[in-house]
Amino acid sequence: MKNFLVKDFLLDTETSVNLFENAAQGLPIFDFHCHLDPQEVWENKSYESITQLWLGGDHYKWRTMRINGIAEKYITGDASDWEKFAAWAETVPNLMGNPLYHWTHMELKMYFGIEKLLSPSTAREIYDECNEKLKSSDYTARAFIAKSNVKFIGTTDDPNSTLEYHRLLKNDETFAPIIAPTFRPDGALFIERPTFVGWTRKLEEVSGIKVDSLDGFLNALQQRVDFFHENGGRASDHDIQKMEFVETTKEEIEVIFKKGLNGEQLSNEELIAYRWFLLTELGKMYAGKQWVMQLHMGALRNNNTKMKELIGPDTGFDSVGESNFAEGISGFLDTLEQQNALPRTVLFNLNPKDNPVLAGMMGNFYEEGVPGKIQFGSGWWFNDHIDGMERQMKDLANVGLLSHFIGMLTDSRSFLSYARHEYFRRILCNLLGDWADRGLVPNDMEFLEQMVRNIGYNNAEKYFLQR
Repeated sequence: MKNFLVKDFLLDTETSVNLFENAAQGLPIFDFHCHLDPQEVWENKSYESITQLWLGGDHYKWRTMRINGIAEKYITGDASDWEKFAAWAETVPNLMGNPLYHWTHMELKMYFGIEKLLSPSTAREIYDECNEKLKSSDYTARAFIAKSNVKFIGTTDDPNSTLEYHRLLKNDETFAPIIAPTFRPDGALFIERPTFVGWTRKLEEVSGIKVDSLDGFLNALQQRVDFFHENGGRASDHDIQKMEFVETTKEEIEVIFKKGLNGEQLSNEELIAYRWFLLTELGKMYAGKQWVMQLHMGALRNNNTKMKELIGPDTGFDSVGESNFAEGISGFLDTLEQQNALPRTVLFNLNPKDNPVLAGMMGNFYEEGVPGKIQFGSGWWFNDHIDGMERQMKDLANVGLLSHFIGMLTDSRSFLSYARHEYFRRILCNLLGDWADRGLVPNDMEFLEQMVRNIGYNNAEKYFLQR
């Protein structure tokens, strides 16, 4: 692997190397949005094979395996762990140019000390070496967190969750990192889904509040926000596929809500009005707790109906949408601002065409003494690659303040994905180093190093924990 993953990987100049080595390398990680399972952390899960750790639930990898012509049996099917790993190894050499190629080899090197390139010819050797190391207590869920120097993990949690494992971890004196729940009310917002009625019955059960009216529904959601807050929750997260401004009344939403409870068909206009109203009410709840509201916008989900019916949703058949968010986001944030109920908000977009929209939007709303109250989130999902991360930071810097940027998140289900933070930090250092060498910014290493530390960790910690 000569010239690959060496110390100046992604770092084009000596200034960039110095920034990384002096400021970014060894920084702790504040992973404010991911999909890790807190139960696996509490139980300190160990893994029988690298396949379970690496390929289970990773729809990033699944997509590329399908594109490579791999049969579904070897992706989500009943093939053996070895057969699935061999199928992934067959795919990897074809990934050059895709960030998965870098992440795959960074994870092998960082966590297993393996510097060989993964391919069909090395697959068995690497598989066996990883599996042998996974037998050690140095390769459990908690060990990966410790090795990555993770200080905070924001999981993604249904409001109906008991947060059992968050509470256990919070009281575990042997475990220092904070594992905080994040309120993700998809079950409440997507009233048209067949699961809505059952979800509201569960909400009624866990909240102890009758949910047969809109007021009861809102009171139950407030109870769950209170419960999450009591158990360390400091953020919410939302899947926003469309954001359209609409004027409506509570009485109109009451009718729509009752129709949803009865399983009646709702028009597109009714769905837009309902989601607008409920998201606004939730925003007020978050502001009351001084939470951070995260809006992940623009995914076009479950495009392949046949595969959704076969193996379920969120299995690698989503892509980039093309909705116009400008007026909707403006109206939403302004509605909350007019009521003095706008929480700190992170705006993520999946379509890079929306970069200028969100980078510009964040400057419209502010609060004295709160730097970067509205954040333009890091390159997400289809944008968390070199070009996407650079583009996001440049677009942010062009119209805002890059210095207050809260940086990277994993958005992952894998304990090995913390390699992505190093990936991001190298890209950040290369960008700043390039600017300094070209005379676009002063070559003030003390200032630039502090900027790297802030974007790499400090800003996120302050933003989410108000420190």
